[in-house]
Amino acid sequence: MRKEVRLADIANQLNVSTVTVSNALAGQKGVSEELREKIKDTAAKMGYQPRAAAAVSAKKILSIGVIISEQYLGNYPSFYWRVYQTLAVAAREKSCVLLFEVLTKESEKSLILPLFAHDSKIEGIIVIGEIGGRYLKLLREESRLPQVYIDFQKKNIPVDAVLMDNYYGMYRMVNYLIESGHKEIAYVGTVRANNSIMDRYFGYCKALMEAGIPVRQDWVVDDRNEEGYMIDPCLPKKMPTAFACNSDLTASALIKTLEVKGYRIPEDISVVGFDNYLYDGLCDIKITSYEVNVEEMVKTALKNMIRQIQHGKGQASTLGQAVHVISGHLVVKDSVKVIG
Repeated sequence: MRKEVRLADIANQLNVSTVTVSNALAGQKGVSEELREKIKDTAAKMGYQPRAAAAVSAKKILSIGVIISEQYLGNYPSFYWRVYQTLAVAAREKSCVLLFEVLTKESEKSLILPLFAHDSKIEGIIVIGEIGGRYLKLLREESRLPQVYIDFQKKNIPVDAVLMDNYYGMYRMVNYLIESGHKEIAYVGTVRANNSIMDRYFGYCKALMEAGIPVRQDWVVDDRNEEGYMIDPCLPKKMPTAFACNSDLTASALIKTLEVKGYRIPEDISVVGFDNYLYDGLCDIKITSYEVNVEEMVKTALKNMIRQIQHGKGQASTLGQAVHVISGHLVVKDSVKVIG
């Protein structure tokens, strides 16, 4: 029997993401016409056929709610929006239907649950990006449904969590700067804003300490306010030769600030980011970054969500207590200068 051609097979053939393939075949925006035609042509040659409704209905369709805080979504596609898009494609492959809701700051503060949390048809909840502990506890107690967190975990809340390798990822990025000759390296990220930024900060500290370089608190630069929203980084009085940023979005904001002050990147100052994701047009310089394996993260999250649902028959169980760390890799671009 001929093996069924999947979206992932087409993506691998063209070295693009499954999200790009899905958007191209569905006529969605965000894909150039040249690439869209190339994807369609490749799909036809490989014998790709959209799954018939009858084939999908043969399996039990699972309904899963997805929450993202509004602070992680702006006027342009953010990293977490990319995570959601990738999750949506993976969910389709697993016969899962997603109900998406943006959690406003007011709803979080007032402890107002998402509408789908009251729907008896929902069988699980995925939270993308860290939100407050009070809200998460209420969500778990009131919904009584299996849950999975993506890109964070919460102390004393026994829920499956899928994390990117924040600690060793930043450790690798700072070591790359050190290997490039830099000894004066600042960190950009509000350390207590969330666990991901804090873990990346500790990776930064480990790399410096191993190299015998002191960690200077005046070189730890905030990138967001108490509400979690992005702010322009404030440059230190004594400038380092390099900045390690907790995200590419933060790195792009820092580069703009540096350029306004007359610094050239990377001739005067080197900058590295994290995520290897940035919306087109935000930065003219290609930022050296740590690429996160988003597809593996959502695949792991879905696998554990389905496992919990099938084991607990729709009720939260003791299975939801594992932490899965997904590794990534360094992507060298144009924002780092090798110095003597």
